[in-house]
Amino acid sequence: MAENTLLDKLEGLVSRFEEVATLITDPNVISDQKRYVKLTKEYKDLNNIMNARKEYLDCMKSITDAKEILATEEDQELKDMAREELSAAEKRIPQLEEEIKLLLVPADPEDDKNVIMEIRGGTGGDEAALFAGDLFKMYSKYCEMKGWKIAISSFSEGAAGGFKEIIFSVTGEKVYGTLKYESGVHRVQRVPATETQGRVHTSAATVAVLPEAQEFDVEINEGEIKWDTFRSSGAGGQNVNKVESGVRARYMWKNPNTGEVEEILIECTETRDQPKNKERALARLRTFIYDKEHQKYIDDIASKRKTMVSTGDRSAKIRTYNYPQSRITDHRIGYNMQNLPSFMEGNIQECIDQLIVAENAERMKESEL
Repeated sequence: MAENTLLDKLEGLVSRFEEVATLITDPNVISDQKRYVKLTKEYKDLNNIMNARKEYLDCMKSITDAKEILATEEDQELKDMAREELSAAEKRIPQLEEEIKLLLVPADPEDDKNVIMEIRGGTGGDEAALFAGDLFKMYSKYCEMKGWKIAISSFSEGAAGGFKEIIFSVTGEKVYGTLKYESGVHRVQRVPATETQGRVHTSAATVAVLPEAQEFDVEINEGEIKWDTFRSSGAGGQNVNKVESGVRARYMWKNPNTGEVEEILIECTETRDQPKNKERALARLRTFIYDKEHQKYIDDIASKRKTMVSTGDRSAKIRTYNYPQSRITDHRIGYNMQNLPSFMEGNIQECIDQLIVAENAERMKESEL
């Protein structure tokens, strides 16, 4: 891109940055929580762009100054220093240009959010449930490496182990921006433990990654929620079976995209404390509705990007885990990794990085940068 075109784009954002910096100190804006959160996010993004702009201008000035010294100075030591400075600045300029281009591409507004993940065993019976359990362990280990926290909301165990379904939340920094690439069908090819002939079977599990909705993201009439309580089952001692700590929320919701009214049912048995379970069930209800309401927006984005990896059809097969060949294949970008045991231990960052690169390339192409 031509240097002056990039600078023109940056220059056009200076006044907006100053305006937003003033707005976030306005008491009227601060009192409007929804607007305040949106503006503070914009301020943070613009601040990153302004810092990059300053470094870019400093580099350009360094190049001009160094060239002037080389052309006019006779002192050899000064000329040597100028050459070093010129070389460093000229090397940094193209790197900065790429960084600035990415900063100028509109970010996914959901990226900073926490997530609610759902893993369900698909085709393959007991083996699919076992694989769903393996995926949960993989994500648990990855989240631990990232310093993120996991909290299980509900689960249904498979007959031979693993999970028919498990729902959990992940909290941390830029969780959705990282884990959104995992939504879709994950297929496994391996010899099941119950297979006596040593034949390789194919089964699957589906993963859904939903950005966790904040209170002001969706409007819910809490008075219309019907609450039931029940006794939880599973580990946790006698208290689990004696106290009705599990909660069930029923809510009639009208889909603004279709006009249809549907009943949403949410259960939570996460803690032994009923009020906490109620609070977490409400968070899941918000996220469920938010996800439904934003599906049209998600579909619009997916239809524009042929290599789009973070949104779109959740029934699409995204990755195959081939145990006999110890190979993982991500079908969206043709990525292959040979060390499957390491991948299943949570070392999935390299694959996610490749997906981020592919998406960023598409986003820059869309923005004509």
